[in-house]
Amino acid sequence: MHLPQDVLDHYALGREQDRLSRGHGRLEALRTTELLHRWLPPPPATVLDVGGAAGRYALPLAERGYDVHLLDPVPLHLEQARVASAAAARPLATVLEGDARALPFEEASADAVLLLGPLYHLVERSDRLTALREARRVLRPGGVVVAAAISRFASTADGICAGFLRDPRFAEMVERDVRTGVHDNRWQEPGWFATAWFSLPHELAEEVAEAGLVPDGPVAVEGLGGTATGLDALLDDPGTCERVLAAVRRVEREPSLLGASPHLLVAGRVPPTA
Repeated sequence: MHLPQDVLDHYALGREQDRLSRGHGRLEALRTTELLHRWLPPPPATVLDVGGAAGRYALPLAERGYDVHLLDPVPLHLEQARVASAAAARPLATVLEGDARALPFEEASADAVLLLGPLYHLVERSDRLTALREARRVLRPGGVVVAAAISRFASTADGICAGFLRDPRFAEMVERDVRTGVHDNRWQEPGWFATAWFSLPHELAEEVAEAGLVPDGPVAVEGLGGTATGLDALLDDPGTCERVLAAVRRVEREPSLLGASPHLLVAGRVPPTA
């Protein structure tokens, strides 16, 4: 998969492996896992984790009894996933370099496809639709794709909550994000996200439907928790953690709040008679 150089440089920093273990990433992982448990068929089933990085979701799914194939275009991610898989009690079925737009799997060979990152690095709508249609191609009737998007307003929230708007370059980037949906870190500033597509909530569901899948969602992942400070302290206490998750879950489909969530998920199903 051809990726812009700034995207490769961003992931070559190695931050993705630990990003989901703290702060907002931790809440993202908890909620994503919760939604995967809701939408995926029970094990045993075949899952393709496309753009699966170091295996943060793939390895726990394999441990639960799924037959998981991980694909990613970033060499560092593949190396990390292979090392983690080799040390796991139940390793991944395969770890492959792959492109979401041309999956190396047979038609109707999988029960679920995860696209938890590829779509927001495909800036062109035609490429996102190609990736979604590829996911549909490899799914069996009744299978499901779980697709993630970054909200159009994620950088606005970051700019205010993390203070990035002190930098006029970030303010310029935020204005362009909201106006066009194309996030362009043309300065390649470390700590700022790489080239990406930032979606309006309804756009993700519309693209899933256009690819021939029946959408469920969008659903907010972090919801308003994406703007919280001191999040680790809240999540460290089991009771408070469950109350936070319940609060996010309660309004996960509220249209007036969807855009405030940094990440959105949609499940798209192949009709059982397809």
